[in-house]
Amino acid sequence: MAYRTTASRIERDQALREHILDCAVQQVAEGGFSSLTMSALARSAGVATGSLYRHFSGKGELAADVFIKATRLELDTLKQQFQAKGRAADRLRNGLTQFAARAWHSRQLAYALIAEPAEEEVETQRLYYRQAYASLYGELIAEGIADGSFQVENIPLTSACVVGAVAESLVGPLSPQARADRESGLPSESLEAVTLAIVRFCLRAINAKEVP
Repeated sequence: MAYRTTASRIERDQALREHILDCAVQQVAEGGFSSLTMSALARSAGVATGSLYRHFSGKGELAADVFIKATRLELDTLKQQFQAKGRAADRLRNGLTQFAARAWHSRQLAYALIAEPAEEEVETQRLYYRQAYASLYGELIAEGIADGSFQVENIPLTSACVVGAVAESLVGPLSPQARADRESGLPSESLEAVTLAIVRFCLRAINAKEVP
């Protein structure tokens, strides 16, 4: 008699996979992708190491899924800000402010998502999601052109430039060295200063009428 997977078994497997993935995200949030190992993850998830391979082919797939899960949350959060009511310039300012604040709140995870060297599968997802971010910025820029907030000639290119600028501007403040300097009491830039600089740069890059 052929074995048939029941709906309840599928649900249990999916729930276990999500539990493992949540533990993996937490592991990266605490120590970066370099700390993500199958043995450590098995201990934190409370499963046998061999069980992980029922859900993930290896660390590359696991790391990529961690990246996707965490990045999709940030993209969806930014999308909510960009699609709120109000002038495009205000929505851009609010979205960037919240994006920077969320990165500041979880600096290790944000740095891992933006810049930490990782498996090839993660790098592939980085490229994909940069395009997703650029599309989101492009939609807002187009709305800003329509309501008279922005003056942009090449929306796709400008959107890509803004995405790159935001990511690169956060690498330094979120880096392990910056975190170590801050924890040791050395002078460091504040969230407010970094956020203001990012907002001003982006608004100027898209020729916003009003720049704070």
